[in-house]
Amino acid sequence: MIIETIVILIYTIAILLIFMYALAQLNLLFNYVSAKQKGDSPKFDLSNPDEVPYVTIQLPVYNEMYVMERLLDNIAKIDYPHDKLEIQVLDDSTDETVNSTAEQIEKLQQTGLDIKHITRTNRVGFKAGALKEGLEIAKGEFIAIFDSDFLPKSDWLKRTVPYFKNEDIGVVQTRWGHINRNYSLLTKIQAFALDAHFTLEQVGRNSKGHFINFNGTAGIWRKQCIIDAGNWEGDTLTEDLDLSYRAQLRNWKFKYLEDVETPAELPVVISAARSQQFRWNKGGAENFRKMMWRVIKSQNISAKTKVHGLLHLLNSTMFLNILIVAVLSIPMLYIKNEYAHLKTYFLVMSFFVLSTVIFFICYWIMYKNIYGKGLKNFVGYIGMFFVFFSIAMGFSLHNSIAVLEGHLGKKSEFVRTPKFNISKFKDNWKNNKYIKKTVSVHVIFEGALMLYFGFGMYSAFVVGDQGGDFGLFPFHLMLFIGFGYVFIKSLASKV
Repeated sequence: MIIETIVILIYTIAILLIFMYALAQLNLLFNYVSAKQKGDSPKFDLSNPDEVPYVTIQLPVYNEMYVMERLLDNIAKIDYPHDKLEIQVLDDSTDETVNSTAEQIEKLQQTGLDIKHITRTNRVGFKAGALKEGLEIAKGEFIAIFDSDFLPKSDWLKRTVPYFKNEDIGVVQTRWGHINRNYSLLTKIQAFALDAHFTLEQVGRNSKGHFINFNGTAGIWRKQCIIDAGNWEGDTLTEDLDLSYRAQLRNWKFKYLEDVETPAELPVVISAARSQQFRWNKGGAENFRKMMWRVIKSQNISAKTKVHGLLHLLNSTMFLNILIVAVLSIPMLYIKNEYAHLKTYFLVMSFFVLSTVIFFICYWIMYKNIYGKGLKNFVGYIGMFFVFFSIAMGFSLHNSIAVLEGHLGKKSEFVRTPKFNISKFKDNWKNNKYIKKTVSVHVIFEGALMLYFGFGMYSAFVVGDQGGDFGLFPFHLMLFIGFGYVFIKSLASKV
């Protein structure tokens, strides 16, 4: 009975942590729904030349063969006075794109654009190191940052810069759009998850003064804020989250603009999505390890902001709790049916169902704001939520490994996400030179978990003496589908 007790205890703790996270999401939903546009705050009048501040656009790039030309062509169209605009191409590339980028920049310089090609002989600090070096010579008092797969609209600076007239604002962040949302099921799922972050979470936190994060791109910093917060640091894989928290702990305010969309390209192959997910989730855990005590000890923020901040930093750790609940759910099924006197205790399982219902409601509010109301859209949402939840759980092993490495302090290289320049279904990614050709050992375990949860579905028919127990069958079905999808797509992307 000792083993059974340990299983029940660990399972219960994991479910309750997931439930706490769901309640926090529900609170963010209330904040999001009740958020009101605040009254007119002071803004720069950009029609007055005396009020137009100097802006530096930083483009941190690394081996971006497929999107570099598109990026530079798009940035050159930014509508802002040329005498107040500087563009830095922070190029850490190690392949032939260094030369082609230099040629394109030279052509743009001939048009009168102040654009510089800044290269390094090493990648110390990775993206954070490149941004920091560029900052040392940046002319602008405001620093806009775009990753290579982002395509800001020409009026982007005119819609973001004016807010900095409020001297308390250190960052203005915009919402990501998705130029290839409908390319595949994988891109639809990624867009679904990101839309939830850029609506419920960013608005829900920002509207009540809780900490949010600069998302690494599609945002603009006050240079003084970066320096005051301690500048860019490369000791975590999510340097954006790190600097965001250090800045807000220094009392800088962040402004989130949900109505300003910055289009970007989503990864179209699962290996690219895996590397991006690994970096984000490990970086989140690293930042929890780095920032936890600073948040707790801060005298400048409320208890509620501290709770939301800690849960924000623990976002990625939810994958570990989901994996624990998933793996232990099959032993729990057998324990439940073996020990009749424990059946009332298993009401704890209802907390997971309740958490799922909360997520379902939260994401529906986000979904209907994007796609509209109506029965047809609601039915479509039900299917999307089922698939999203299944595949998200299918990533739980991969992401849990990232989380554990982050919490344990294991360091790893910043692995960039391969870019593709793909937006239409007929576009092909197969020959992308940056895609890894080897299969991670994690994929084998994901295949094993697919079979494990297949066994879980079988178990529903054979446990107990009352003709089976199907309470966990839908959960095991979703896990079987999720791990099966990740396993099969990961193998297929290598052929």
